[in-house]
Parts: sequence; C-alpha cells; structure tokens
Amino acid sequence: MEHVPLEPLPAAKPTRVRYGVLAFAASLSMITYLDRVCISSGQSNIIHDLGLQSEADLKWVFALFTLAYSIFEVPTGWLGDVIGPKKVLIRIVLWWSFFTAVTGVIGLQVGGVVLGGVMTLAIVRFLFGMGEAGAYPNITRALHNWFPIQERGVAQGTVWMSARLMGGLTPLVWALLVEGLHWPGSQTGATFGGWLHWRATFWLFGALGVVWCLFFAIWFRDRPEQKSSVNAAELALIRASAAESEAGHARVPWLRLIASGNLWALCMMYFCQAYGWYFYITYLPRFLEDQYGVAKTSVLGAIYKGGPLWMGAIGCLAGGFITDWLVRRLGRRWGRKSIGACGHAACMVCFLLCPFMPTALTFFLAISFAGFSADMTMGASWATCQDIGRRYAAIVAGFMNMIGNFGGFVAIVISGFVLDYGKSVYAAKLGTTSQLLSGSDLTAGLMIGYQINFLVFAAVYVIGVICWFCIDASKPVAGE
Repeated sequence: MEHVPLEPLPAAKPTRVRYGVLAFAASLSMITYLDRVCISSGQSNIIHDLGLQSEADLKWVFALFTLAYSIFEVPTGWLGDVIGPKKVLIRIVLWWSFFTAVTGVIGLQVGGVVLGGVMTLAIVRFLFGMGEAGAYPNITRALHNWFPIQERGVAQGTVWMSARLMGGLTPLVWALLVEGLHWPGSQTGATFGGWLHWRATFWLFGALGVVWCLFFAIWFRDRPEQKSSVNAAELALIRASAAESEAGHARVPWLRLIASGNLWALCMMYFCQAYGWYFYITYLPRFLEDQYGVAKTSVLGAIYKGGPLWMGAIGCLAGGFITDWLVRRLGRRWGRKSIGACGHAACMVCFLLCPFMPTALTFFLAISFAGFSADMTMGASWATCQDIGRRYAAIVAGFMNMIGNFGGFVAIVISGFVLDYGKSVYAAKLGTTSQLLSGSDLTAGLMIGYQINFLVFAAVYVIGVICWFCIDASKPVAGE
C-alpha cells in the first residue's frame, strides 16, 4: 500500500482560502456547462429557424465544437503550466463568451441579408470550442497548486459536480427563459417565463463569463504563497508533499510523456468516458421530444432532459469522497482504479437497458443512472492527472481531456451517421428515401439509429473498464 507523505503542521489553525479557489473553479465549471449545453436545449429552435430536417443535420455543429476543444487542450494546458492558470483562464473565458454571443446571431436576417446558415454555425462552434479548450486542465493546475493530495479527489469531484449540476439545470433554465414553463397538473395551460428570444439567451449567457472574469482577476492568485490571507498553517497543509509542489516548467519532457503507457491508458479510458457522455448534451433533448413526446414547455420534460447531468452531479461529488477515502486505505493505485472500473461497468449495464425502456420515465431512470455511474469516476480521473502529472499536471490533464473529447467528436459524428442509416433503413421498407420521411415515419427511422447507438455506447464502456485496470495512479509519467 502506498502511504501519502505528510509533514508536521504548525499548531495554528489553517486558514481556508483554498476553498475560495474551489468556489471560483466550481462557478467557472458551471458557466462552462451552461454555455456548452444550451445549444442542445435550443436545437429545436435552431432546426426550425435554419430550415433543417432533424437533429442529424446538426451533427457537424456538435462535432466541430468537440474537435476544436480536443485539439487545443494540450497547448492550453501547457501554457497554464508555464505562465500560471490565472492569465490563461481569463483569456479562455473571454474568448468562449464572445463566441457564445455570436452563436445567437447565426441565421438572423438583417436588412434582407441572412447572417449565415448551418455551416456558419458549425464554424462558430469550432471557434467556441477552440476558446473553451484548456479550461479544465487549467482548473486542475490551480487545484494542484492550492490543494493537498488528500483533498484533491473531493476538490475535483466538487468541480465536476458543479458542471453536471449546471448542465442538468440548463434545459430548465432554457425552457424558463425561452419557451415558458407549463407546471405539472395545471389545467389552465398557463406558462411562466418565456421572456427572451433564443438568440438573446445566447447573448445573456455570453455576458455571464465576462462578469466572472472581472471578479476572478481581482481575487485569484496562481499560488498560495502569493495570497496574503493564507497563513503558514494552510500553506504547510497544502505543501505537505514537497515533491509535488514544484511549479511547472517550460522545459517539458514531451517524449517521456508521450511514451508513457500509463498516460495512454488514462487517455483511452477518458475516450470511452466521453464517447457515451456526449449523447447527453447533443441528441438527448430532441430524442426525448420526438421518441417519447416530452413537451418543450414541461417542467418534467426539462428534468428528464437533464437527468444524466443531475445524477452525474451527485456521482461526481460522491465519487470524489469515495476515491479519497479509498486512497487513504488502499493507496493511490487501487483507490483510483477500483471506483473507475466499477463506475464504467455499471454505466455499460444502463446503456444496454436503454433500448428497451417503454416510457419516458423508465428511459429517464436508465439514462440517469448511466450518467451517475460514469460520473462516479470523474474525481478519480482528474485526481489521477494530478497524481501522475505532478509538476506537469495541466499538460497531463490536457492530454486526457484532448483524447476524451476526441472520443466525443467521434461519437457525435458516428451517432449522426447511424441516425441517418436508421432513416435510410426505414425509408427502404416504405419504398421511399430518407429525405422524404416526416412525422411518425421520421421518428420511427431515427429510433432504429438510436437503438444501435445505445448498444455501441455500452460496448465502448467495456473497453473503459479494461483501461481502468491498466492505470496506475501511483506511477508518475515523468518519474519522481
């Protein structure tokens, strides 16, 4: 069993400034997911205004964001290790906030001129993904600087809980602001909300990031030594393991990192994690509307659409506590590995059940427990980046998130083509073409594709379980 080295701490009670850092990280994580998920909540409006047939026509809009997000993870993570996370995070948030606002302009008619179509929207989302890339690696770098080993799982779990919670809330927020909400059991049909056009909602969400940057720039410091309100006791607690407290360096052993089997196992695990997860923030809302008749203005419908993220929020926090508890008893290797393998195995079972769910409620339960099970692993995944990355924590996190989000890109594109395949199969049975399908025939064709996709998601999570057994969180990728 590995023992986490600790040094004697001063008698004075440590201050808790590090929790202020966690609050900023958690709030940023929430804004990140609000801006990322809102496009899936608004896809019905976008499909209507841009004259598209179905959600399959948005596959490149979803996919190009994910591709850009993947490509720029490592460079932006490296930059955070070299110059510190503060400057990098401010640049990231300002960039993505701008393109969040620009998203609301696409397809707008100004003086008889239409400002772009679906391909323009795809390009804007690519630029949005380019800007958002590196947010979590730099959050990881900040937490590495500010938190001791024994609190990292909980810190990472809190960050990801906040993300998933906001992702789950986004369909409800969108419905409130744009569609108006119809309360369950209401006999009058009255709605509450519906104050903004969907375009104005993107502008509002973009403005939130600018406000966050202002407060963050004033309060945050890259390292606890730079913050006067941190006392000696808290600093000693944070720096209890001196070997892991070194700052990042411009001279990075890239070849040693790339040659690390441990790093590649971590990255491939996260590829599998993201492959099924991206369904929740892309196709799921429209799936529930078309396949189960979930109303856009229903409070219950908004809860169903956010189900995997609601439950994922609980899973993130619970998984963070569990992995830290396991590390104290089993060491880092099995403390991270065991919860990761169990979480992906449970997620696989849930996806196998999804094609057989007869009602919106039963599907909601199956897909929500899939979200919970997979996200139980998030604290362990991101804490492992710190464990094996050490002074290169943001770079390692960047590699993991890059490959993971590339998995999301692959999943979105393949899932979209599988949906098109399902339409073609059903159209062939009717002796027509998929482009001519509409109404219930279009819904039936898409359902064939969705059923295939759920089985593929389950198979990918089996590979994720295998990857977890190849990960050793006690083995640094660049040596001691």
